[in-house]
Amino acid sequence: MIDDPFRKVLPRFTAPLIRFYRRYGLSPNQITLMALLLAGLASVAVGIGLEIVALILWWSSRLLDGTDGILARETQQSSDFGAFLDIVCDMAAYSVMIFGFASLYPEYEARWMTMLFFYVLCITGALSLGAIEERRALSPGDNRGIRLAAGLAEGGETGIAYSAFLLFPDWIGITTLIWITVLVFTVAARATLAWTLLRPDHHE
Repeated sequence: MIDDPFRKVLPRFTAPLIRFYRRYGLSPNQITLMALLLAGLASVAVGIGLEIVALILWWSSRLLDGTDGILARETQQSSDFGAFLDIVCDMAAYSVMIFGFASLYPEYEARWMTMLFFYVLCITGALSLGAIEERRALSPGDNRGIRLAAGLAEGGETGIAYSAFLLFPDWIGITTLIWITVLVFTVAARATLAWTLLRPDHHE
């Protein structure tokens, strides 16, 4: 929900970082992989109880993830493979953090498994509905290489949820339930939107 507005304003503040990438000859795909590496390190930090370190690593990872596309567009390096790599690494980053949380809070194993289950449904719905929307020109495009249907639980919301898990450990029982509820709502909302737009008797 907050990803699109954030994506529009991010280029205004990341020019020094983009210059750094270009100065050292870093490619967009390298930035994407570095973002995943930092997310993996954040997961390890979570697992050993270094919550603040994990928080810094996680948001550093998301900063890199938010700027790989900017670099690609500025240097004319946008590619279908880059778009593919970006979404795969994003989902790997979101998922690997769950393993860190599961290690830190094993008593909530069922909730972590539930989150992973709904991540699968969320990304499947986003990709499939987004592809159909693009093919049918049902909604305006954006600057992403692969179109994702909008939803309540996207990358920004995921980062906020993880930050809440890390910053408020005493509330982990409540915040995990809230996040699962958001994921369920996102899946249900996309399914409802898909039925509304794509049912056989629907006419523009």
